[in-house]
This record gives sequence, structure tokens and C-alpha cells, in this order.
Amino acid sequence: MALKFHAAINLSLQLSPSPTLFAPSFCKPRKLLKSSVKKTHVCQSSLVDEQQQQISFNEQENQLINALVGIQGRGKSASPQQLNEVGLAVKVLEGLEGVSEPTGSNLIEGRWQLMFTTRPGTASPIQRTFVGVDFFSVFQEAAATIENGKRILFQFDRAAFSFKFLPFKVPYPVPFRLLGDEAKGWLDTTYLSPSGNLRISRGNKGTTFVLQKKTEPRQRLLSAIWTGTGVLEAIDEFIKLNQNVAKDEMELIDGEWQMIWSSQMETDSWIENAGRGLMGKQIVTKNGQLKFVVDILLGVRFSMTGTFVKSSPNTYDVKMDDAAIIGGMFGLPVEMETKINLELLYSDDKIRISRGYKNIVFVHARTDGTRQK
Repeated sequence: MALKFHAAINLSLQLSPSPTLFAPSFCKPRKLLKSSVKKTHVCQSSLVDEQQQQISFNEQENQLINALVGIQGRGKSASPQQLNEVGLAVKVLEGLEGVSEPTGSNLIEGRWQLMFTTRPGTASPIQRTFVGVDFFSVFQEAAATIENGKRILFQFDRAAFSFKFLPFKVPYPVPFRLLGDEAKGWLDTTYLSPSGNLRISRGNKGTTFVLQKKTEPRQRLLSAIWTGTGVLEAIDEFIKLNQNVAKDEMELIDGEWQMIWSSQMETDSWIENAGRGLMGKQIVTKNGQLKFVVDILLGVRFSMTGTFVKSSPNTYDVKMDDAAIIGGMFGLPVEMETKINLELLYSDDKIRISRGYKNIVFVHARTDGTRQK
């Protein structure tokens, strides 16, 4: 079976019998719908919306999916603990019996989105295809042949720019013939799910790839945040999808939470941003304490501690009043106080969407890897 690789800025890889190229789709951000953000009661569990019920993942596959949630940049921002969780989940799946000869299965055909790689900054050909900005994309096409039941051999042969404002593609001058072996490679499929929705591959340069045909809503939200495209739309869609399984009450889950997006740009004063929770991470403890932490440079950090008290089923009154700039064993107190009415719009053990200071919408991802008891 002859295959063709197609890759573009939306981090997708297409395997198909035909050489037809595809162009990425872009969407413009819009304001959050009032009905879905201001009056919503949302759930505290994950993988539960209607669209998600159509995506088939077994227990071991869900472990990998959950390990990937909260990791930005296909692995670029992953902590050692997150990398370890993903690595363990990958090994478990590679030890299971998926599709026996994946390259000969029709399930491998289609459009695959790269979710994670162990070398997000790699210069290998398959990674160089994922280049672009918000108004154009660069994609490459590779001829591929099957060597055996698991391995695909490929060689990139052409590339082009796809501009949003042009109805045609502009050839991209990559000298593939001069690159020789640099334009060639192989890809082993070490796991292909029986549902055809999840694939694990290892490349000729030792890189591990995790790809999906279908993504669950949290992943689509985090992907939008990473690319900076359609974030408000993604948040609105995510909250609306989870309204059908709403809970009457949500809890502020303890752990370390990194702020990955807010609906307001930072102000000129970094210390005001830090004191209002507009940057850095939050540490929530079970005894009702909350801490803002922002790393400044070379071991110096801003720290601000306060308390939170539940005022309604999904709302907390937060008072932050103990701030300092800390370096090693020394600390310089900072006189400032921040009062916040914090409303939880969505919360599970991996991601949290809330409305905080001056009604700013925040998205936080959990980074400590622990689970709520």
C-alpha cells in the first residue's frame, strides 16, 4: 500500500492512499458567550461530555491521555514528573496487544494530530514540517512505503507555503534532493489502538511520538491556548459541553496550579501582576491557604500567601496579604493586599477554569501530578 505523509501548522499528520494535500483551518477568537460563562454550573469530572463519549479509549489509553493533559507545546513545557508519567503510560501501552500489524491496517489511514514528542525542538524532517504563524503555514509532503507490519519508510519531496490571504499555495524552496539522507527516515508504529484513535510511534532518531485522530475537549482547549488561536471559542465550547453533566458544587482542589492563560493582558507592573494572580503558579492547600508564586530570576521569587473561604457552591472569597520577594534564606516584605471573588467555572484534577480578579477568566493546569483523595 502506497502512503503519503502530509504535515502542516495544525500539527497534523495525514496518511492516505492519495497525494491530496490539505491546508490547516483557522478560526477567529470571539467573546465568551454570556450564557455559558456567567450562569454555568459545570462538572468536576473529566472525559464526560457528549462528544467525548464517541471517542473510545480503554483504561490504559486514558492513563496516557490524562498524563498529556496540562503539558504545553507537545512536551516542550513538561516537567520531569510529567515526562515520567507519560513515559510510563507509553511503555504500558507498548506492552499491550494493539493492532498486530498497524501499517497494514486501514485504521492507520487518516489525519493524525501530534500531541506529544520527546524531542519537541528536534530538527528531524518530520518535526520541521510543523512550522508556521497565525497568517500562513509551511507544510511538507513525503512519499512513504511500508517495510513491514510496523515500519514506514519515508522521504520528503516537496513543500509549500499556504497563506490565508491567497487562494493558492506558494512553493517552498527546500533542496530535498541535496539533503540526501536528511530528507529520509523511518517511523515504527509501536502501538495502534483497536479503535484507531491513538497511535504511538518511534522515529529513526530515537524520538517518541504520541498522535491522536480525535482529541477530547480538554486537549482541544490546551491546544488552542498553546497556539494562541481561538482560545475564547475553545473555552466557551468546553464549558458548554460540560453543562450537561453539571455538578451543584465544586471544590478548589489542592495542589500546584500553573496559570497558562488569562483573558487580560499583563499590566506594566510585574509586581501588581504577580500579586493579582496574573502570572506564575498558585499553590492550594487543604487548610484553606493559597499562595501565589512567581519565579523572577536566578533563584529569586515573589511569594504571596493568603486564605480562601467558600462563600457559595462555586465561589470563594480570597484575601492575599502576606507578600515578599525571597532569595535563598532571605526575604524582603512587600506591603500589598489583594481581595478576590473567585468563581469556579470548571474544575477537575488536571485543569481549572475560573473567574477572578476584576472578572478576568483564568485557565490553570495542575503541575504536581498528584490526585485528589
